[in-house]
Amino acid sequence: MGNKLYVGNLPYSFRDSDMEQAFSQFGAVQSAKVMMDRDSGRSKGFGFVEMGSEAEAKAAIEGMNGHDVGGRGLVVNEARPMEPRAPRSGGYGGNRGY
Repeated sequence: MGNKLYVGNLPYSFRDSDMEQAFSQFGAVQSAKVMMDRDSGRSKGFGFVEMGSEAEAKAAIEGMNGHDVGGRGLVVNEARPMEPRAPRSGGYGGNRGY
């Protein structure tokens, strides 16, 4: 197990500092990042926390998974590497036969 955690089902008002504060009770928080929508500036409802050690990460999972924050039960588990995705096509024209 690593020490980087995925945190889902966050309230949309949650920010990096809120997440750092919530997880600091389980040990040293190396980083806390709430993923934000670049268009609206609003939280996407998930983020990542990196704890100081595997033991602290395990304690954070046990303590925060299912924990109610703002009326939402958090989902906390070990972060997995990002899956490779097919390239996104976008912009004007594309393959539409213009």
